[in-house]
Amino acid sequence: MQHLRRLHFGLVMILIFVLGGVAMAQDGEFVLAERIQEKIASGEPLTIYVSYHDVSNEFAPFIRAGVEQAAEELGVDAQFVGPVGADADAQVAELETLLETADGIAISSVSTDALAPIIDRALEAGVPVVTFNTDNPESNRLAFAGQDLVQSGREAGELMADVLGGEGQVIITTLDAAAQWSIDRETGAREALANYPGIEVVTTVNTGTEPQQIYASIENAMLANPEVDGILSLECCSTPAAGEFVQRNNLLDSVKVVGFDLLPATIELVQSGAVAATIDQAPERQGFEAVNMLVMFLGGEPVSNVDTGVGIYTQENIADVAEASS
Repeated sequence: MQHLRRLHFGLVMILIFVLGGVAMAQDGEFVLAERIQEKIASGEPLTIYVSYHDVSNEFAPFIRAGVEQAAEELGVDAQFVGPVGADADAQVAELETLLETADGIAISSVSTDALAPIIDRALEAGVPVVTFNTDNPESNRLAFAGQDLVQSGREAGELMADVLGGEGQVIITTLDAAAQWSIDRETGAREALANYPGIEVVTTVNTGTEPQQIYASIENAMLANPEVDGILSLECCSTPAAGEFVQRNNLLDSVKVVGFDLLPATIELVQSGAVAATIDQAPERQGFEAVNMLVMFLGGEPVSNVDTGVGIYTQENIADVAEASS
C-alpha cells in the first residue's frame, strides 16, 4: 500500500512538471524552483525540513512523532530540525543552510519578525514554506497548521475564571514572554479575564526554559505575592512546575492551576488535582500536517490553514488520556 502511495504521488508530480510546474500561492504566483521540478520529474523522494523553534523542550518529541508518522505514510524524507533553546538567530542560520536542498520547509517561528524575511526569501527562491505550531502571519507563508493561539488563551482565561469562581488574584507564567506565541496566548487570556471584575492579573512571570529555573521563578513569584489564588501557564513546561509547587506546598485547596499540553507530569498532576485543567493542542497532528500540507501543495492541491483545536482536560476526563499514554 505504501509503495502504491509513493508511485501515485510520483506520477502526480511528473504530470505537474510536464504541465509547467507552477503553483499558486495565496497572495500571488509562486514558481517552483527548477531543481525541485527536475527532482519531481525524475521521481526522487522529496526532502522536507520541519524547523521547530526549540528542539530541546519537552513538547518537541510530540511534534517529532507526527513528522515521523507523515514521513512514513507519505513516502517522503521529512527531517525534524531546529535550534537548541529558543534562539532566533540560530534558527535563521540553520534555515539559510537548507534553502538549496529543501523541497519544502515547515517553520515554527521563534520570533515572527526575525523569521519572516527568511520565509519570504525561501518562497522567492521557489521553495514552498508553511508554518506550524507558531504562525508567522507577517510572512507570505502558504498556510498554517496549529492552534488559534489567541482563542486558546481565551479558553484558558475562561477556565481560570471558572475554577476561581470569578474572583481572585492570578499570575501568568510563560517560558518566553517576548515570543509571538506567548504574546498571542496572553492576549487571549487577559481578554477573557478582563470580563471578570473580581479577578486581578498581578503579573506575568517570564520563567525561562531550564526546568529548575522555571520552578524557582514560580516559587519566587508566589513568595512575593502570597495572596495569589491562581496560576495560569501559557505553555507545556511551566504547567507541571506550577502544579508541583502547589502540591509540594499543600495549596491544592487555595491555589488553582490552569495550563497547557499533556506532558506525562501534567497528566499526573491533573489526576491528583494539583492542576485544575490543561488544554491540548494536538502536537502530533501539527507535526503531521506540517509535512502533509507541503506534500499536498507540491502535488498540485490547494492548501489552507488547519486548526488543530482546543482539547480541555480536567479530572473528569483525564483518565482516557492517561490510559492512552500508558
